[in-house]
Amino acid sequence: MYLVTASEMQEMDRKTIEEFGLPGRVLMENAGKGATQIFLRQFDHLSNRKVGVFAGQGNNGGDGFVIARYLAQKGVGVTVFLLAHRSHVKGDAAENLKLLTPLDISVIELPDQKSFSKPIKINILHQDILIDAILGTGLKSDVKGYFKKVIEFVNGLNKPVFSVDIPSGLNSDTGQPCGVCIRAHATVTFAYPKTGHILYPGADYSGNLELVDIGIPPHVAEEVSPMQHLLTPELIRTYIQPRPSYAHKGNAGHLLVIAGSEGKTGAAAMTAGSAMRVGAGLVTLGIPRSLNRVSETQLVEVMTCPLPETETGVLDESSFGIIQGLLSGKKCLAIGPGLGTSIGTGKLIYKILRQSPIPIVIDADGLNHLAEHIEMLKDIGPSVILTPHPGEMARLMRISVGAIQIDRINCARSFATKLNVHVVLKGAKTVIAHPDGRIFINPTGNPGMASGGMGDVLTGMIGGFVAQGYPIESATHLAVFIHGSAGDFLAKKNGPIGYLATDVMKALPNQIRDIAVGI
Repeated sequence: MYLVTASEMQEMDRKTIEEFGLPGRVLMENAGKGATQIFLRQFDHLSNRKVGVFAGQGNNGGDGFVIARYLAQKGVGVTVFLLAHRSHVKGDAAENLKLLTPLDISVIELPDQKSFSKPIKINILHQDILIDAILGTGLKSDVKGYFKKVIEFVNGLNKPVFSVDIPSGLNSDTGQPCGVCIRAHATVTFAYPKTGHILYPGADYSGNLELVDIGIPPHVAEEVSPMQHLLTPELIRTYIQPRPSYAHKGNAGHLLVIAGSEGKTGAAAMTAGSAMRVGAGLVTLGIPRSLNRVSETQLVEVMTCPLPETETGVLDESSFGIIQGLLSGKKCLAIGPGLGTSIGTGKLIYKILRQSPIPIVIDADGLNHLAEHIEMLKDIGPSVILTPHPGEMARLMRISVGAIQIDRINCARSFATKLNVHVVLKGAKTVIAHPDGRIFINPTGNPGMASGGMGDVLTGMIGGFVAQGYPIESATHLAVFIHGSAGDFLAKKNGPIGYLATDVMKALPNQIRDIAVGI
């Protein structure tokens, strides 16, 4: 599913009106009518309840006027609070404002702070449900002055709020509030979801999000070709390849994992085990020699290879020759979980990255070492997958974690395109960025997954899918979606917290099955 930016949506509207020939007033009518239908589903028993519509002077307000008209025709008591002079409302919005007069819908003009008086506030207090049609998707700068006061007042009422297209004050591209933002119980948006609806904190501000088809022709959307997409079960299902009846472990893919150090054998075990849980035929784990016996006990099905280690028990360049031999016949390499941050380990990682002939998934300490030499990625090519959490991404880009979180999409995209790599920026609503600039956002997962080892499981999953022959793009989408889906299953089954990364790992086969058959 496309996720659109404000400029992409504006271009779709323009093409639909100017090139396809569907009038803007028809689009506004379709938007208001569809929004009303969703509003009536969200809020029943309206016969004795009052609805207040807060409307701005633009097209977002115009959508609100259409909703007010349809609600009045259903016998609902509606009052429109127009945050402008009537004379300032233009175009299609003005035409829909005129249609409220024959229906005796009260329109109260509130163009400034002075007009937003105590009697008006008392009137608003008597409304049972509020509809937010103040500001649309084009907002970029902070909300200030009068509108800021109105939004703060609405948020302080603790009444149900239904936002039209986007909660007023929300940046539709980043999901960040522009200073202040309406906190909606539900939001109806038009044609396609906006990226700001899906990313946090925008997802929280939007509440329950629903979509209305307003008549944008599919070919128009394809011509605009948005670069952001939402992962869906339907898309993920198309990736899953049935295994032929003659399959054996030798043609089901072989993953090499280089991971682990003293105190962090669990990271290595979860990475290797998760690859097998998603179907990799064979997995070999390269680990410091002193930890090999522990790993053999942890991992029954995984092969292990004890590697030379330093006096402090970590890997360094002395292991490279053996690892180079291990790469032969493997389909993918996963490197980094639990390796440690010693200088010698970093030198080993750099040498492996420069000479590996197979796709590489880099996580955890692999990323920490890479942060000092990110320029080397340009020479490796688009067969590298990085799986940073926000802190690791901040180190890679040499900016703050806050800067990453404010603009997750553009940070991931700029890094992926500049260095020709795939980036899986983990966190709530994981962002996957590909070298060509396309973005995929994952809707699955929940706060209960904020637990140690979840990233190791994801790394193993990606490596396991790539080893089986899945294209890198498909492998990242499959792994991220199914990883979150397994967490959602466990949260529903066992409770919102307390399930472990190893529980997620064990749930993977059932999740793959359920998604494949459409459960």
